[in-house]
Amino acid sequence: MNHLNRRDLLTGAAAIGAISVLPLASQKAHAAAPAAAAQAPGFYRYKVGSIECTSVNDGARTFPLPDKWVTNASKDAAIAAAEAAYMPKGMVTVPFNPQLINTGGKLVLLDCGNGIGAFDATKGQAGRMMQNLAAAGVDPKNVDMVVMSHLHPDHTNGIRAADGSMAFPNAEIKVPAKDWEFWMSDENAAKAQSNEMMKNYFANVKKIYTGIESKVTKYDWDKEVAPGVTAIGTPGHTAGHTSFAVASGDSKILISADVTNIPEFFLRNPDWHVAYDADPDMAQKTRHKFYDMAAAEKATVVGFHFPFPAVGHVEKDGNGYRLIPVAFNPVL
Repeated sequence: MNHLNRRDLLTGAAAIGAISVLPLASQKAHAAAPAAAAQAPGFYRYKVGSIECTSVNDGARTFPLPDKWVTNASKDAAIAAAEAAYMPKGMVTVPFNPQLINTGGKLVLLDCGNGIGAFDATKGQAGRMMQNLAAAGVDPKNVDMVVMSHLHPDHTNGIRAADGSMAFPNAEIKVPAKDWEFWMSDENAAKAQSNEMMKNYFANVKKIYTGIESKVTKYDWDKEVAPGVTAIGTPGHTAGHTSFAVASGDSKILISADVTNIPEFFLRNPDWHVAYDADPDMAQKTRHKFYDMAAAEKATVVGFHFPFPAVGHVEKDGNGYRLIPVAFNPVL
């Protein structure tokens, strides 16, 4: 067996350096190719028994790490977690990944992203779901249901087109009954006026759903919201936060929505609290319960804020968990 040593490496480096200073005439000419300057469409198909699922990327937003993004850990600890995941220095990256479920009889969208024009300051980082649906060959008019896991803006604002019309004009809109009750309560809204983030959340729900209340169906936990798709109560992130089990034949996956935000922080450190959790202690308990179940079952897990295509397995790792992404499969 041949072994490289430091002398071999230095000799190789010197040879490469010599090539780089050869006259241009002695180097083979290559035609200049323009840079693409755009990312490829973001969609990935996978099967659950006879059900075809598509992970549809809505972008990934990179922003400066706020001081209290993790509310019960130091910013230094959060920065260390970001750096361990090779995120840009001082920044954090949060992906967004709605799921399209084709049951064979119904085309069901689980969450619908930020909406076109979201986060204008991010220059197109988010709000990309509609163009990726189009690239996947999906006409929004053919979507039968849009089922929300909860009513935070990055999950629900995509129900509206840029002009305010319905992005999925023929779809029934389903929302968790407990979340609807919470966000539509004037009493709860009044209590939230001192919390800027919660105040904005209440205002956003009113903005998105005013005038379309008749199109909205409220659903309960532990019942099918679509053929093969069952709602699972996973409260804490919001009062009515919901995950889903998608099952067909002997196959099942768990779609965890926001049981955790980015796994690099909140799977590795499940006792950390993200600023967006309405009830952080309950969210923490839910996180352990849900991912303990997923790990014990060796279930395939989909996370809204997992790195695209957002499909993988979750394993116990000490007091935390680690995400094992699925390998890319070129066939269905």
